[in-house]
Amino acid sequence: MYLKICAILVLAQIFSAAAWAQDKKTSPSPGLVQGTDEEQAACSPDATRFCRDAIPDTFRVLACLQENRRKLRKACLKVLEDHGQ
Repeated sequence: MYLKICAILVLAQIFSAAAWAQDKKTSPSPGLVQGTDEEQAACSPDATRFCRDAIPDTFRVLACLQENRRKLRKACLKVLEDHGQ
């Protein structure tokens, strides 16, 4: 009886871990807003130049880019504007 209970618990852990892993693959991490590849390419040089200390914290990088709005290249500025920033 004890072995059956242990086996059931192990199987439950395996299935819950598999479901959790599948869920992580299909949904982005909460709070992670990085934009499309094109948007990243547009802002990556500016983020690296002005916001190196904030990387990889997406929200700190966004705040930094907003603070340095006057210095941003037109492509990155357009990305911010397109997203209401």
